[in-house]
Amino acid sequence: MAAARPFRACSCFFSANIFVRRCGLHVRYRHREQLLSDYGTVTEEEVQRRKQLIHQSAERKAIIASRYKRKHPEVYVLQVDTGFEIYFEPKELAEAVSLLLADKRIYRLPVFTEEFCRAFVEELENFEQSDMPKGRPNSMNNYGVLLNEIGMDENFITPLREKYLRPITALLYPDLGGACLDSHKAFVVKYALHEDLDLSSHYDNAEVTLNVSLGKDFTEGGLYFGDFRQDPSPVPSYIEVEHVGTQGLLHRGGQIHGALPIASGERWNLIVWMRASAIRNRLCPMCNQKPELVEAEGFGDGFTESAEDDVPETVDLCSLW
Repeated sequence: MAAARPFRACSCFFSANIFVRRCGLHVRYRHREQLLSDYGTVTEEEVQRRKQLIHQSAERKAIIASRYKRKHPEVYVLQVDTGFEIYFEPKELAEAVSLLLADKRIYRLPVFTEEFCRAFVEELENFEQSDMPKGRPNSMNNYGVLLNEIGMDENFITPLREKYLRPITALLYPDLGGACLDSHKAFVVKYALHEDLDLSSHYDNAEVTLNVSLGKDFTEGGLYFGDFRQDPSPVPSYIEVEHVGTQGLLHRGGQIHGALPIASGERWNLIVWMRASAIRNRLCPMCNQKPELVEAEGFGDGFTESAEDDVPETVDLCSLW
């Protein structure tokens, strides 16, 4: 059996979709003078952060693995048979999925137990209060945790994606590679008063996104969804969707969405950007061009190198049959 190909990123990561918080906009980096003139040093710092991300993330992971003392070690391994984490078995989970917005293809499903959510948030708070190095989930969120850096990818998020989520996404999103989601980026975001309150309108670097409400107690702060980025309407309309504790929302990564401000308390959400290399290898969803691949850490941004013996592009790589 051939060795798995390493995952890559697209070079547009260093120039496209640079978020300028004070403007609430994503901008494109053309050259340093343009960026500084138009948006200031904060945006230049974000470009430099992205260029150093591979090495800095690897350094943080090594330090955390050797020094961090876990409060709840049990949350790092998906416990399929105990009922501690997953609410349903895969077949039952598929039957429990409910359609929220048909035109936007947004679904709600039960994911975790209340017991697990409490322990998970306690573990995240323990990490936040530690002296471990911490990386931001992305340029839009200042508070949260990158789950690959604390060691939750291999034994938790990967089996969650492969065993529980992919059978569902294969049915709901076959046109987006739902049957062959082969990588992900997973992180937790936190919203609280005097910290991040909301999230500007955006779309995800994913084919399919899972957003699970972990807690804690909060008011307001619902999600809103607009058009699919590849099919905008002349007059965009937005629909608000409330969070339900322990449950998740499944939506297309390209669905424009954002988060309204919370009014009180704290809100923690697990975000899993799921990616299909068979889809994105043809067209990068962030720059809308054939991806120009560069080195990346871990799952990168879900792209893989092409091989001479690849099947032709006319073959449906995600076919279930």
